[in-house]
Amino acid sequence: MTDIHIDIKQKTYAAKGSAKAHLAIENFQLSLESHQFVCLVGSSGCGKTTLLNSIAGLDTDFVGEIIVGEQHIKPKIGYVFQNPRLLPWRTVRENIELALENVTQSSEIVDNLLQIMQLNTVQAVYPERLSLGMSRRVAIIRAFAINPDVLLMDEPFVSLDPPTARQVRSLLIQLWQQRPHTVLFVTHDLREAIALADKLVFLSPPPMQIISEIPVLIPRNQRDDESVIESFRQQLINEYPAINRLL
Repeated sequence: MTDIHIDIKQKTYAAKGSAKAHLAIENFQLSLESHQFVCLVGSSGCGKTTLLNSIAGLDTDFVGEIIVGEQHIKPKIGYVFQNPRLLPWRTVRENIELALENVTQSSEIVDNLLQIMQLNTVQAVYPERLSLGMSRRVAIIRAFAINPDVLLMDEPFVSLDPPTARQVRSLLIQLWQQRPHTVLFVTHDLREAIALADKLVFLSPPPMQIISEIPVLIPRNQRDDESVIESFRQQLINEYPAINRLL
């Protein structure tokens, strides 16, 4: 069970060359409950990826603290980047196994994940023969396979055509429901966020702060209905005019 508590008082990128110093995040406080699926929604460049990198420990140059689970235990964090980052000289299965500490003991887990994500028939294929949607599914499996305490996802479906994005989203939710993790998912697509999230967190332009935190109360079995998603989207825009300016 992994809660996340984020308190970033300030994250600044130092001046470099002719570029001035950039205040990316200021007075940002957010808490996630265990096994909660939270979507961060904000415009491009607002600081979403900076936040994920800070949580992952890839960028520790900020003022504040991020607590993942118990303070005295180092958390296991899975990260799905915008680019699938698959090694071209390794097969689908080999790319997944790269993240595992014990490949033999994890073999059954990998088999199950490949089955859920409908990739079991291409596990011996090299990335160059995969579609972009399939490559993104491999990246998702690789992140889930380590059984992370927290899963960070940085616009993993960007550039996918709408039908493929819907399919991969559906498979992701199936996987998450079978193997629940605390998920922080970045997107600028409000429809996508509504389809996935337990809670929406709307972010301001930099310096990034939280504008609103809104629960998504639509039952999971109704999330495939685009009219339901659109109705909720319109409701949000009508009730929170500031949201529309972010999209």
